[in-house]
Amino acid sequence: MKKLFLLSCIFIVCQNVSSQNKATEVTLVKTENKAIINKHIYGHFAEHLGKCIYGGLFVGEDSNISNTKGVRNDIIKALKDLKVPNLRWPGGCFADTYHWKDGIGPKKDRPSIVNRWWGGTVEDNSFGTNEFLDMCEMIGAEPYLAGNVGSGSPRELDEWVQYVNYESGSPMSELRKKNGREKPWKVTLWGVGNEMWGCGGNMTAEFYANLYRQYATFIPDGQGDKKLFRIASGANGDDYHWTEVLMRDIPKGLIEAVALHWYSVSNWEKKGSSVKFDEKQYFETMNAAVKMEELVQKHSAIMDKYDPEKKIALIVDEWGGWYDTEEGASVLYQQNTMRDAMIAGVTLNVFNNHADRVKGANLAQIVNVLQAVILTDKEKMVLTPTYHVMKMYNVHQDAVLIPLKIESPKYIFDNKELPAVSVSASKDKADLTHISLVNIDLKKENKVKINLKELGIKSIKGEVLSSSKVQDYNSFESPNKISPVAFTKFSVKNDTLEVTIPPFSVVVLEGK
Repeated sequence: MKKLFLLSCIFIVCQNVSSQNKATEVTLVKTENKAIINKHIYGHFAEHLGKCIYGGLFVGEDSNISNTKGVRNDIIKALKDLKVPNLRWPGGCFADTYHWKDGIGPKKDRPSIVNRWWGGTVEDNSFGTNEFLDMCEMIGAEPYLAGNVGSGSPRELDEWVQYVNYESGSPMSELRKKNGREKPWKVTLWGVGNEMWGCGGNMTAEFYANLYRQYATFIPDGQGDKKLFRIASGANGDDYHWTEVLMRDIPKGLIEAVALHWYSVSNWEKKGSSVKFDEKQYFETMNAAVKMEELVQKHSAIMDKYDPEKKIALIVDEWGGWYDTEEGASVLYQQNTMRDAMIAGVTLNVFNNHADRVKGANLAQIVNVLQAVILTDKEKMVLTPTYHVMKMYNVHQDAVLIPLKIESPKYIFDNKELPAVSVSASKDKADLTHISLVNIDLKKENKVKINLKELGIKSIKGEVLSSSKVQDYNSFESPNKISPVAFTKFSVKNDTLEVTIPPFSVVVLEGK
């Protein structure tokens, strides 16, 4: 066995073919190469879409709903508890028709706009740059601003950076002060356009690469010691040519990250209901979710050719489940079931396990849209199963990855198969080890054996998210139907922990 392999930290997963519940055995070998699971992998996304902003995050200062500067206080608390590291705004497709100067200054003077992308609704621009950046401060998240390349100009983006980042001396910094904000927000995360292959302009990769070079050249450094982190609009799923062109044609000094978008959708023509689905539809959705592993591997391999030192990050700034909008609901509103918890757990495990290249991600979207972590109905608010998974997993933020190798038992349906068990693990600064496990099999529990001695663990506890039916969800009438509870389905014998993961469930263990 090669010396490098001996020094690698590997989980050896052995499949017991003869057993109905095929065991996964986990052992540990010490490593010298320590990747950090970047906290920004646990980012979120808020677009001017449906009731994500208006009627969701933002109710206005005159609302009877308790708020701070128009932002719901119950949402502020929930997002602080979630430890949201960054929040992407204003889109999405909306970003490339959004002109930031329309959303600053006295609200009575702000022009109304028609949201051409999402429902043709009229918006009054009462939620703009100042409101968004102030909200990010309230919840403790770093802002991720998506610049308008599709219908904007380098000057417009340049001036936006100056408005939010320059201390003084610029007409834009003076404009910010006039609008009531003395100190700059110091925003470092900047997207240079969104989905340029589609709603951002239907461009070719070659055309966009040149356009990106122009825009990135004229984005100022923002003053001070914080370097801007510029994110190029990346590929749609398995468009590997797009990533190849960006990595080949954009000089390294002009780019910090390449984006990737992927939704767990099996059929874009008929996405199906968010709550009324059978096992066939569930399996197809999970097949799309599991494909994230392949996408990250192949896009990373292309990036490795041009950037073997891994200085340029892969940012999956749109991911999640996408179903048909519920009848009578706002644009792209959907419920959130245990199926979505499975999507979240599997996807986050992929990102954790590729922490050497994946440095950020954004779940779409944060409130009332797509795979939301929060749903609202007037004064009511509910936390979804996806919220609970994201909160259970936030123990991995900025922890040291424990690399693993998985040969999972199979989840079989209609003569097709998927890996049933997904795992990722890390050790945090307090020397606590966390292991997140997902079993997507609808019918079978699965066993995992973990060598506690090799992990340096003497005691262990855990929690589980599960339910009686995969179609279950938290409603406004029953907001706590699905929530994490203490996990006890494990035993320890001879320094080996045997964990029994229930069907379609998420387990997070903590060892010390």
